Amino acid sequence: MTDAPIGIFDSGYGGLTVARAVLDQLPHEKIIYLGDTARAPYGPRPIAEVRQYAIECLDSLVEQGVKALVIACNSASAAVLHDARERYDVPVVEVIRPATRRAAAATRNNRVGVISTEATHRSGAYTDSFAAAPQVKISSVPCPRFVEFVEAGITSGPELLTVAHKYLDGLVDEGVDTLILGCTHYPLLTGVISYVVGSTVTLVSSAEETAKDVYRVLADIGQLRDPELGSTQHQWMTTGDPAAFETLARRFLGPEVTAVTREAAL
Repeated sequence: MTDAPIGIFDSGYGGLTVARAVLDQLPHEKIIYLGDTARAPYGPRPIAEVRQYAIECLDSLVEQGVKALVIACNSASAAVLHDARERYDVPVVEVIRPATRRAAAATRNNRVGVISTEATHRSGAYTDSFAAAPQVKISSVPCPRFVEFVEAGITSGPELLTVAHKYLDGLVDEGVDTLILGCTHYPLLTGVISYVVGSTVTLVSSAEETAKDVYRVLADIGQLRDPELGSTQHQWMTTGDPAAFETLARRFLGPEVTAVTREAAL
């Protein structure tokens, strides 16, 4: 089964930052990516609705024979992780715990900030994930407009800077020395985020940490793809418009995004 692909699911485009990190760290692996763009964004939706949509998408990937599942969406990870690990026979990796572990190890003053969507913020998933590190004080701030800027291709400019100050100045005042980017869109805004919070604050990307977990999980079960099997061909799927997906996805990932197909069953 080592030649089977890794299934990566996200509500839309942000999970492509996870796909980028997986491709960088596991260049010999095949990827099937499914973005539920027809029903995005998940952030403002009720948790029960997010859970339903996520399970439908994950079921679709499992039916295609993936060897591991990656829930590359913080909102979906918060809503469906426990259900997914009970439901599927393949390993399930999500984006919350990897980032939590890294932040707990990185903080020097035990003050960690989390920025995320409304759904992830309301779920309390990051706060709960620090239960094993009670000495760490968590400050969580929802930053919903960041997703809008990223998907519009805006990563700088006075309006974005004003919004960033609105979201982040309170965290600076609280003295956080580590900040979790708790939405997979946010790594594309590291420039403005780092500028506002200052260079002494460590930014933790859930995308990078998740890719490390994917490597670890596959290595532990002996499922890393043999490089001698040759080149790979990735598959990109969306529940929305394939042409629109390809255009925006190239902003997140680059030229690897080709031949986008529509997942019509969802």
